[in-house]
Amino acid sequence: MSSAMRAVGWSPVACALAVCALGAALATAPDATARPLAETEAKEAAAASAPANPWAQVRAPSTGAPRSVGGYSAGCLSGAARLPARGRGFMVAEPERRRVFGHPALVAFIRALGAKVDASGLGVLPIGDMSQPRGGPAPSGHASHQTGLDADIWYVDGQRAGKGRLEKVAMVDLEANQPTAAFGPRIARVLTMAAADPRVDRIFVNPVIKRELCAGVGQDRAWLHKLRPWWLHHEHFHVRLVCPADSPECAPQGAIPAGDGCGEVDWWLKPKAEAERSEKRKR
Repeated sequence: MSSAMRAVGWSPVACALAVCALGAALATAPDATARPLAETEAKEAAAASAPANPWAQVRAPSTGAPRSVGGYSAGCLSGAARLPARGRGFMVAEPERRRVFGHPALVAFIRALGAKVDASGLGVLPIGDMSQPRGGPAPSGHASHQTGLDADIWYVDGQRAGKGRLEKVAMVDLEANQPTAAFGPRIARVLTMAAADPRVDRIFVNPVIKRELCAGVGQDRAWLHKLRPWWLHHEHFHVRLVCPADSPECAPQGAIPAGDGCGEVDWWLKPKAEAERSEKRKR
């Protein structure tokens, strides 16, 4: 087991459940003992012969009890549950991507949030990427979503849900750093419901959305604590659950600083902090 795996709490025994079906794909990797090539040729050869991401080729979860192993951006998932294509107050937005798996706690959370949204007359939540059948790194789109505890939920007008192929709706003009006409009270209500669930560790939103909510909410501000500013996230919000009790090898993220977090929003939106933000994003 590598030092990187130890650092995030990976267990060879637990991850074997997720990896065992990947051996055939991994066996096609280039031979590390092959005769060295010139640097440029080596890079070209590696790119041409590299196998497709084996995690994305697996179609079914492993058997056994549910377990989230490792960190959100370096982990795997055993005994995953699949989110149905439709349910009360939610629908899978891009079923062709097959990223509709998660720890049963995540599926239960989405079902509960959808039911609350539906009961409140707020429309239907389009559910974007969750995890692959056994978690692990996705071939595109995410560094996290590896342990079955992350889900993207699209910002979309409830009236548009279910009418053909859904399209993401931007709540923020990224160039002007201002909300679009689509942004409204519904967004705050849905985010409030999501943040109130004790299974939720944090919710990533665009800094402009956090700024608008900080300025517009009343005295009940406790739920803002879980809303964390992050790059993009102008078309969806990203929910991350806490490590479940049944997953002792799940590596939790660091605690969120105390308070509503509204004071840090300016850093995200000041042009002079661009270089610092870029460096932080690289790290």
